[in-house]
Amino acid sequence: MFRFTTGDRAELYCAVLQAFGEANERLETALGLDDIRERLRTVGWFGALTDEELLDALKQLRDWRLLDVIQNHAENYRTAQEYERRNLQYSLTRRGEAAFAGVAHAMAVLVATGALQTAVLDAIADRLDALHALLEDPASADRRVFGILQELEGHLDALRNNTKQFNGELQRLLRAESAELATFQEVKAATVAYLQEFLTNLDQRTHAIALGVGRIEDHGVSVLHHRALRGAELPPTAGDDPAPAWLEHRRARWEGLRAWFRPVDGTPARAEQLHNVARRAIVTLLQVLDRITESRRRSSSAIQDFRQLARWFATAPSEEDLHRLWSTAFGLSSSRHAHLAHPDPELVPITASWAQSPPVEVSALLRSSGRTERFSRTGKIRDVAAIKAARAERAKAERAAIDAAWSLLRTEGPVRLSGFGALDHTVFERLLEILGRALATTPDRSGARRAVTGDGRVEVILRPPPDNRVATLVTARGQLSGPDYVVEVRSPGIGRHRAPPLREASG
Repeated sequence: MFRFTTGDRAELYCAVLQAFGEANERLETALGLDDIRERLRTVGWFGALTDEELLDALKQLRDWRLLDVIQNHAENYRTAQEYERRNLQYSLTRRGEAAFAGVAHAMAVLVATGALQTAVLDAIADRLDALHALLEDPASADRRVFGILQELEGHLDALRNNTKQFNGELQRLLRAESAELATFQEVKAATVAYLQEFLTNLDQRTHAIALGVGRIEDHGVSVLHHRALRGAELPPTAGDDPAPAWLEHRRARWEGLRAWFRPVDGTPARAEQLHNVARRAIVTLLQVLDRITESRRRSSSAIQDFRQLARWFATAPSEEDLHRLWSTAFGLSSSRHAHLAHPDPELVPITASWAQSPPVEVSALLRSSGRTERFSRTGKIRDVAAIKAARAERAKAERAAIDAAWSLLRTEGPVRLSGFGALDHTVFERLLEILGRALATTPDRSGARRAVTGDGRVEVILRPPPDNRVATLVTARGQLSGPDYVVEVRSPGIGRHRAPPLREASG
């Protein structure tokens, strides 16, 4: 199918297929010889081309089953020459359309860079919310369901393709070597900032999409697809019914959406893998930037120094020169510290040789820093007992405040979130903390979410509300409204200060 892209006449073949592709964009399915010449000029072919050469190229494309030829019986021809030029008309076959689309896609991939776009994640969440609203309204139009489902699948394709392309570019950037260190450092620093911006609130966006997928599945994915099928208005065909294949394709696309945000087999979601890849890339890029910065501080790198030393060793004229070069480069010759004296110099005669003289202690700092230790009076140790006591009291007070907050929030069983009513702001912050931990976890088969605090002393069980009631929590700094979840807070390791001010919401 792609043999036209190789060989001596590949340029002409590609130009001809591009001319037919441009004609298809304008809904012109058949071209005559003169039309092909005109289209070739529009796609950028200005080379000399005789009729015989063009006919040979068209014949070869016909042999490859990329073009088809038909006779135009609807024209009126005045001369035999006009009949020869306008009678035969050429059009793309299905193989030709596929071949041209494949080459166009390959060229688009070569110039594409990919991107991590938070706007695509927001668009996916918005489309899921719109589908949920349409499914709740039986009177809504099926065409609207089909249109929004197509938009959702388009956003998912954009997310998947852009992520793959960006990840490939990112891995090539991590392996890249550039002579222009300034440009290299600037690109990697900008990439780190781009990744950090993408990771901001990524967990909240993926969690919102997972909730949207769950709401759609509560209504039934098959219901969504059958309504979209009615809205698609597929054309009738002479062969098999296209509806089963269309529905199967929709189910496969929905499974792809689940794999990204809400997998059913317990495997990590691909969005989480994207989060891990981005974080590892940030760490790796920062390490590379540190190495570049460190190498810029030196006049030459250690790698260059050793390579130059290896060249000197390879060109040394004699073995004595090799030993002298070794001693000069690494300083591993025998030590002679003539400036160090014996503790009692009078006990050592001046005429004594080095071998007969007693050893002298040499400081370990002499080789690394070129100086010996200097001993002086030890500094006075500051008394920090008062500071330690103050810190201990503050930590004890903070722990007591935390225990009191958890004691107030502990429940005797499942209660509605609205039962908490008015709360002190400190207690309200603790409640928000444990609710946030629970909402970040994956629900079990019953739909409940479980989470514990960092010290493991408090556990919360969060269940979805059985109705659409809204809970309002009041603090001194304002109010917070949200779904009226069923909450159960357990803290077996914390004693209760007083009876909890909780109440089960009526109804």
